[in-house]
Amino acid sequence: MIPPRRWLILAIISSALLLIVIDMTVLYTALPTLTRELDASASQKLWIINIYALIAAGLLLGMGTLGDRLGHKRLFIGGLSVFGLFSLIAAFSPSASVLIGARGFLAVGAAMMMPATLAIVRLTFADPREQAMAFGIWASVASGGAAFGPVVGGLLLEHFWWGSVFLINVPIVLVALVLGAVLIPNHPGDAQKRWDWLGSLQVMIGLISLAYAVKELGKRAPSFDGMLVAVVLGSLFLTLFIRRQRRAAQPMLDLALFTAPGFRNAVISAVVSAAALIGMELVFSQRLQLVLGMSPLEAALFILPLPLGSFVAGPLAGYYLPRLGNRRMLFWTLLLSSAAMLSYLLLYNAAVYLQVASLALLGLTIGAALTVSSSTIMLSVPADKAGMAASIEEVSFELGGAVGVTLAGSLLSAIYAYSAGLMIPSWLTRNPATFESLDDALVVAETLSPEGRAMLSAFARAAFDAGFVAVLAASAVLLLIASLLVKLSRQAQPREVADHPW
Repeated sequence: MIPPRRWLILAIISSALLLIVIDMTVLYTALPTLTRELDASASQKLWIINIYALIAAGLLLGMGTLGDRLGHKRLFIGGLSVFGLFSLIAAFSPSASVLIGARGFLAVGAAMMMPATLAIVRLTFADPREQAMAFGIWASVASGGAAFGPVVGGLLLEHFWWGSVFLINVPIVLVALVLGAVLIPNHPGDAQKRWDWLGSLQVMIGLISLAYAVKELGKRAPSFDGMLVAVVLGSLFLTLFIRRQRRAAQPMLDLALFTAPGFRNAVISAVVSAAALIGMELVFSQRLQLVLGMSPLEAALFILPLPLGSFVAGPLAGYYLPRLGNRRMLFWTLLLSSAAMLSYLLLYNAAVYLQVASLALLGLTIGAALTVSSSTIMLSVPADKAGMAASIEEVSFELGGAVGVTLAGSLLSAIYAYSAGLMIPSWLTRNPATFESLDDALVVAETLSPEGRAMLSAFARAAFDAGFVAVLAASAVLLLIASLLVKLSRQAQPREVADHPW
């Protein structure tokens, strides 16, 4: 392949990937505005965010093997078309329910594209060092794009209505469609490989059910019957999925891959890093607006060091990975990510320059961890399983994002409700909405006298901050545990070559 062309192909698929990952987090700064405009309930708010990552995670495994069968270019172009169409529908959604549905179909388009982007990188770059650099750029776009989502949302909301965060996708999709159709080569798929639609359905139902159970637990008055049904349903479908994969002649998910410590470590690292990054961003962007009173644009600019650090980390990690080895880099990037998360926890009320430095460090370390995870997953399998490996990597990222949103949102809601119940006196308000979320409490405060409004707002914001601290602490602990798992697995496998997968 002509040298400049392969880097142009990387630019095309990176632009599509940027749209996909930005859509995971672009609503974080838009959420307060969107909630008011569409009159979304607390439950609808979580589903507007969650449905995208959950459906994508459920479909990704099947789409990876479908790409191996049909050809990754065909799936990429098809996914772009679906993504562009439902971006247009989402932009003009008249209600929260319509937006949730449009976000679901956006996830279908994303699931078609995401494994194809990684597989095309694997098939386009043959030189190992170029592969590592290309995967580093891909990972920096993935992690930096997810971190950049709230920034894009804030910039757009400063001048346009909330639907602009979706409408901006359409022209970029059209350009990528034309260039992708012309420049990306057709690598023929293997028609002998079968697509397991039933397995895709099983894993999607399982993941959504378990996430619903976690979300229900975070409510002030959870339905334990509903939560139990969701846990049983999710466990049942995931068990059926695993049994189906073990018996299949051509499994959608080759479980034998996870017996290799390096591959397993990379998957765990990708899930935990994505969960920590996206969960933290969810509560952080809301705090900037609802507690500190920043405008969407001000919040976007304040978040900016986080995505910039992630963008810088990807190529750097890709460059050093062949030299330092995947296990060593996984351990240190996860450990440093935990330290960076803890540093922001200690500095979230400190001077602005200290917060900026801490956010940049967090973006740098988590971006590096995601780069190493992605490269290790992709380069641990033969080229004919590139689609499967890509889908596993993407599921790890999407599932991590869904877990991060669910756990962070549920933990924040639970701690907020508990703290608000302790802080807010009953004589001030008995409105149950006050204890559901800070958004609702601020709306209730508008109905009170000036003194009551100031008092309720202060109590509610203090309760939110208690939940914010809990989310950051939980994220730091998760990253620390993941780093220790990597370290212990290395000690348990002393003979395994740790330098690099190729």
